[in-house]
Amino acid sequence: MKKPVSNKPIDWWKPVLGSREKELVCEVIDSNFPNDGEYTTVFERRIADLCAVPYAVAVTSGTAAIFLGLVACGVGPDDEVLVPDITFVATANAVKLAGAKPVLVDVDPDDFCMDPACAEAAITNRTKAILPVHVSGRAAPMPALQELARKHGLRIVEDAAAALGSRAYGAALGTFGDVGCFSFTATKTITTGQGGMVITKDASLHQRLRELKDQGRPVRGTGGADEHLSVGYNFKLTNLQAAMGLAQLEELPARLDHLRRLYTLYREELARTPRIQVLDFDLEAGESPQWIDAIVDDRDSLHNYLLAHDVYTRKYWYPVHRQPPYKCGDESFSNSTRVSYRALWLPSALTLTADDVHYVCGLIDSWAATT
Repeated sequence: MKKPVSNKPIDWWKPVLGSREKELVCEVIDSNFPNDGEYTTVFERRIADLCAVPYAVAVTSGTAAIFLGLVACGVGPDDEVLVPDITFVATANAVKLAGAKPVLVDVDPDDFCMDPACAEAAITNRTKAILPVHVSGRAAPMPALQELARKHGLRIVEDAAAALGSRAYGAALGTFGDVGCFSFTATKTITTGQGGMVITKDASLHQRLRELKDQGRPVRGTGGADEHLSVGYNFKLTNLQAAMGLAQLEELPARLDHLRRLYTLYREELARTPRIQVLDFDLEAGESPQWIDAIVDDRDSLHNYLLAHDVYTRKYWYPVHRQPPYKCGDESFSNSTRVSYRALWLPSALTLTADDVHYVCGLIDSWAATT
């Protein structure tokens, strides 16, 4: 077997910033108004248009977006919220921040998203909301979860942190629940450094979100003689961050196309390697990967092998039920316990070329043949 050769490290992910970001950030600096303002409003409008919803509210992070979405939907102390066991721990933490209890639910081993049957089994008379996660940009089973919510009178807050631009069931992910939540941290397809967005179709929820993010003010205030209709907080996204987001949005279509091409290349090249399975994305239905993920028969061995060749992957999150703040037994989480320790994200950087993917797949073939 011919040994793959590369003369550069292969990144798992890294943000891509350029002259357009500098141009718009400099405009904000020249305007002498770096706080939440005109650029933030335009950024909100662009995200709302992208998702075909009437309302979007920019906030400080994806975690803040989920927290505000839950509180706007009436979630609070003594309530329970269903959370998939495979997700970044921030999903569960946002529930705790709202004063509620995250109730962990096992996942479908084929897509790592919340299993509707397990979700229904976890519902009690204290359950207030379902918090599905679109893992890696892959759609959670929204029709089944919507039916579950209707049946039991529950709210749905979508964690679409990794799903901006991804679609399924004929609509953008994040638009199936009462609210949808996005993240713009540095590992996302577009970044504002830190930042998030809540979208909704509901005018009353939109108004509540506005108050919650800005000290209880229903509209942007003066900081002086403003009317504060309720208790709120400070989760404002600044013009500086929004300027970065506006520049990044200009690249979103090309970035989504790039990630779909990377996924297709990995699927084609690794189909011959039985020790690794690239998880499915339904590109024809509109799904778009945030990152390309796979199940490996000896994940840590492959991770270390690639690392020795300057190829960087990211191991999957631990199941939330094994994180110390949420520690509980494995018996209710057979799927998440089995798959999370076998899963990793392959190099998915926006800077990767087809040759880079060929190189990575060649190394995986070498690993599979020699270990």
